[in-house]
Amino acid sequence: MIRSILYATDLGLYAPYVLQHALALTRAFNAGLYVVHAVEPMGLFAESVLQTYLDEEQLKELRSKGLSTVMASIEQRVLEGFRDELGESRHELELIRAVQVVQGDPPLVILEEAHKRGVDMLVVGSHSYGAGMDIPLGRTAARLVQLSEVPVYLVPMLQHRARGEC
Repeated sequence: MIRSILYATDLGLYAPYVLQHALALTRAFNAGLYVVHAVEPMGLFAESVLQTYLDEEQLKELRSKGLSTVMASIEQRVLEGFRDELGESRHELELIRAVQVVQGDPPLVILEEAHKRGVDMLVVGSHSYGAGMDIPLGRTAARLVQLSEVPVYLVPMLQHRARGEC
């Protein structure tokens, strides 16, 4: 029985297409929908640039207060994007129980959120926009299929069809 679904979004070009699949499954199963977006941690280069211009106290404040502000801002933008995408079907927003933006390695963040929320299914795109045509599955999708304890619904990206490939 599918009572709750976790939709993991990269907020990329095909995210609205994957969202439509997540909403359709949510309606079909009369389930609740959770949304998660993973933000990759800051790289070493960005960290060293910040260390050059900020003292230790400023860095500490940026890491604690700044990061939570940025995450809350991204969550708000995700919801606004959903409102824009859904247009007249805004009532479907009521199917979404929560939107969570979390910093960390995407597959691990998604699996942790799925476990924490006790969801019965994951919905993800097969790979991000811009991934090479020769790669059938992106890193995150592949890891989720390998490690998930619940079914993973993979939405194929349309760029293959747009070029006449199968």
